[in-house]
Amino acid sequence: MLDTNEILRLADIVPESVVDGKGIRMTVFVQGCRHACKGCHNPGTWDENGGAEYSVNYVADLAKKNPLLDGLTFSGGEPFLQPKPLNELAKWCHANSLNVWCYSGYTYEQLCSLGEKDGDVRELLNNIDVLVDGPFIEAQKDLTLAFRGSSNQRVLDMNETRKTGKPALLKGV
Repeated sequence: MLDTNEILRLADIVPESVVDGKGIRMTVFVQGCRHACKGCHNPGTWDENGGAEYSVNYVADLAKKNPLLDGLTFSGGEPFLQPKPLNELAKWCHANSLNVWCYSGYTYEQLCSLGEKDGDVRELLNNIDVLVDGPFIEAQKDLTLAFRGSSNQRVLDMNETRKTGKPALLKGV
């Protein structure tokens, strides 16, 4: 049973994007980040008390209005600071034939370690289709890379990663 009344603290919602993952996506920018990456393009999302509160149901209703969406992208800020409501949104996406991309300043390995202690982190990690992992590193900034800002970041196919048990890069990216 989905709990679409869960509350998210968001910086912004972009109803249509083609730069935050493959296809036409709705991008949900969560509020709150502790990474404080030098050169971050979203420093306004760092304050965990900033932004505004929205229900998962509100975000889902926005997504329902656009039949052209391929999926939702969770960006930020740091999505894994709000794993429980984002997991509910991810489950809603899958129930409605939408895929889920997620950007995180944590690496996949760090998220696995966090997930050993926090079931909500583990469950969100298990309900995303593509993870763009790792902090933005200004010295490794590369504007030619698809769907990421610095060369240390990986675009991981989480469905393949779950099958093999090791990080699998998304093909064609």
